[in-house]
Order: sequence, then structure tokens, then C-alpha cells
Amino acid sequence: MSQVDGNYTRVSEFFIVGFPSLQPQYFHIVAWFFFFLYVTTVVGNLLLVLVFALEQSLQKPMYIVMVSLALSDIGFTTVALPKLIARYWWNDGSLGFHTCIFQQHMIHYFGSLNSLILLTMALDRYLAICFPLRYPVLMTNQTMTGLTVFCWALAHLFPGICTITLSMLPFCGPNLIIQAFCDHTSLPVLVCVDPSRQLSQGFVVAMFVLYVPFSFIILSYIYIIISVFRMASGQGRMKTFYTCVTQGCILSIYYLPRFFVYSAPLFPNLKMTPDLRIATTLFYSLLPPLINPFIYCLRTSEIRKIFTRWVQKQKPSHP
Repeated sequence: MSQVDGNYTRVSEFFIVGFPSLQPQYFHIVAWFFFFLYVTTVVGNLLLVLVFALEQSLQKPMYIVMVSLALSDIGFTTVALPKLIARYWWNDGSLGFHTCIFQQHMIHYFGSLNSLILLTMALDRYLAICFPLRYPVLMTNQTMTGLTVFCWALAHLFPGICTITLSMLPFCGPNLIIQAFCDHTSLPVLVCVDPSRQLSQGFVVAMFVLYVPFSFIILSYIYIIISVFRMASGQGRMKTFYTCVTQGCILSIYYLPRFFVYSAPLFPNLKMTPDLRIATTLFYSLLPPLINPFIYCLRTSEIRKIFTRWVQKQKPSHP
């Protein structure tokens, strides 16, 4: 289970506990639920990637960033869910030390990446609506591809700092992770030293990575709403307002619960039971990847027309 490392005993593996209050008779139901969630999320997002790859008409800046979000969502659920499913299906929740550290890094990497991609999407919509005549020059396929590649590279920066710091800390005994996966809120409490510095560092990094983009996203939506109400017809206003409200709900699900989860260890008056903390984490982590293909893509008229054409091609022709 552990090995001697200097003056400390380094834990060689961790065990994902999941919901501590969940009774064993419900383990298989929970496993099936997360398995269904995983398959649905991966299939929905892969379908979007497939449509983009096959349809030349969709190879535009808006769809490039949508595909980037779909790939990020697939990556996150693939990192987070299989071990949780194995925990409840076969009671196999063990992770090697370095595997757990790697999972922790990738969990926060994809969280940072999604935040940057949502910022890029908001920038694209802002330019398209507020500067429609200059948009084809300002936002080309090459520009959007460069922005998405930059996001995928930059997202490693801040999680990498926390991962390196965490991997050098002494873990000398407890190895039960009261969480659905390894993350920066569950691992520091297992170290042999005072974890307050690491928790504070993780909180500052998370707030910067999440809420600086979130501030710019909100600002862009304010400008979009102002621009639409100045120029568009009544029907166009309602359509844009409905789109902004729908996407605003997704942003709220993604950003707001994270603040309470990351803040809870730092504020004694902000109490969260382990089960509530895990449920909240899974809610904001897994719901957006599940519904993003519907919110951002299947509501788009171009993609609906493509699906309609595909379905009609499959119908047998009658003389």
C-alpha cells in the first residue's frame, strides 16, 4: 500500500470512495446510471464531430469551436467516469499514486479548457452579431483554429502548477478519496502537512481560470443584447434573447456551483456534507457535456437540416 520516502511514507495507491452514505444494494443502479450517462455523452458529442467531418458546409469558425467543445467534453467524461463506474460495478476504486495525480491534472485541465472554449464561443458570437460586416475578415477558419489550439495548450498551465506542487507533497497514510474522482479538493486533505496552503492555492487558481473568462463572457453577452435590441426586428430580438437565456443557463450550471465547492474548505460557515459536495461536483461536471450537443448544435438550423437530409436518404424510395 505504501513505500518509505525520506522521513515520510508515501502512499502507493488511492481508493475512490464515491458517495460515503450510499448503501451497497444501490451500487449497481448507480453504476448503470453513470454508464448510461457516459455512453450518451460520448455518442452525442461524437455525432457532432462526425457531422462536422462529413459536411463541408459546416466547416466554419462557429462549428470549429463547437467541435472543440465536443472533444473536450468527451475527454472529460472519459477521464472522470470509467473508474467511478468500476467502483460501483466491481468495487474496483483503486488508483495508483501517479495515475491519481494524472487524473487530477486532467480533470482540472478539461475544466480550464472548457472555460476557455466558452470564452472563445462568446467572442465569436460577439463579433458575428456586433460586427457582422467585418466578421468574415476578423474571424476566419484559420483564426478560429489558431484560437482553439491556443486554448488546448494554455489550459495545461495553471492545473500543471497545482499538479507539480501536489505531487511533491508527502502522503503518509490515509488513501481514501471521498470524491467521485481525484481532484484538488480531495487530495490535499490527505497530505501529512497542513493542507491550507494547497487549498488556498487551488482556490485562487480555480477562481482565476474560471471567473476571468466568465467575466468576459458576461460582458460579451451584454454587448450582444444591447446590439440586438438596437438593430433587430421584434422576432429577431426574441430569438436572440431566447438563445442568450438558454446559453446563460448552461453557463450558470457550469460556473456558479463550482464557486461553492471550491470555497467550502476555506469558509467554516459554508458547510457541505460529503454527499452533497460530490453530488454538486457531478452535477456541474457531467450535465453540461451531456446537453451541450443539444443546446449549441441541434438547435442550429443548419445541423437540423443535415440530420433531416440524412434521415430522408435512409428511407426507401417508392415508385
